[in-house]
Amino acid sequence: MNWDDVEYFRESELACRCGCGDAPMDAAFLRALDEIRREFGRPMKISSGFRCKNHKIEAAKRAPGAHNTGAAADILVARGVALDLLRIAAAHPIITGIGVQQKGATSGRFIHLDAVPPGGDLARPNLWSY
Repeated sequence: MNWDDVEYFRESELACRCGCGDAPMDAAFLRALDEIRREFGRPMKISSGFRCKNHKIEAAKRAPGAHNTGAAADILVARGVALDLLRIAAAHPIITGIGVQQKGATSGRFIHLDAVPPGGDLARPNLWSY
């Protein structure tokens, strides 16, 4: 992954927050995320990008998820702005998973985007709410 090719995101924004700081993001997903950001036309604050196997959320799971492969990101966004992001992301064929968390405090609302290829343990394409 060549971070110099990424226009809108820094490696530190998508790095694992367990303390390891790893950020081996999937290049195709990151290109799509960068394009989505360009189309969105406003900053996208990442609450979670890559998560290593020791990250507390991943360690509690039975099987690896999209965050473990560097093909997922959670973007802090709420209300109508969240709908704008959903419309843009859904138009990108590489985005095969969209999770919507729009309950509770506005500061904790997010949209999960991932690019898990069809045929694995996770049903794809898929849309869910938290």
